[in-house]
Amino acid sequence: MKLAIDIDGVLRDTFLKIEQTYQKFFIDELELVDEDFKFEIKTPYNTPDYQNHFMFKNEEEFFSFLYEEFTMQIFGHAPSSEMSTFHVLAEIYQKYKNKVDFMLISKQIGKTKPATLFFISKFGCEIDKVVFYNKLTENKIWDEFDILLTANPELLNQNHNKTLIKYETSYNSNTTSELSIKSLKDLDEQIEKLIE
Repeated sequence: MKLAIDIDGVLRDTFLKIEQTYQKFFIDELELVDEDFKFEIKTPYNTPDYQNHFMFKNEEEFFSFLYEEFTMQIFGHAPSSEMSTFHVLAEIYQKYKNKVDFMLISKQIGKTKPATLFFISKFGCEIDKVVFYNKLTENKIWDEFDILLTANPELLNQNHNKTLIKYETSYNSNTTSELSIKSLKDLDEQIEKLIE
């Protein structure tokens, strides 16, 4: 059985780190005041699209913030979703590694890939396989696994005859899934049922 775990939302709280970085550099310390534009954070986070929640003058400024200027700060130094995320993940991995092929997936581009690898390495993650995908390669990842644990509504709404487990977040509350968990601790019970 092949189980894929999505990094963003499940293991990494990217929203929190973007919020902290944006608040510091665009709201608290902003030296350039623009009369026609207001930098602001729109909450609650009810969509997975960062551009809906962090206001920039244009797409170029948004991409520069996320993928050039603050890439390592955001994707490398974001906190884990829960305090015990990687401890729990290590326990689950050790318990099932002979019965389940684990892999991590993450929708990343450019410099966010090495930053994401840094993120998982600093928590001592032992899972061997990490697959990055983007909009162009998204359809190919479905061949890699049987079960997907994700918080991403876009993936949860696709049907590729795979078992989907929703990791509940504020931005996927309107997305339905047969299986869902509120905490990574609950994954143990789901795996137990699925491998019976």
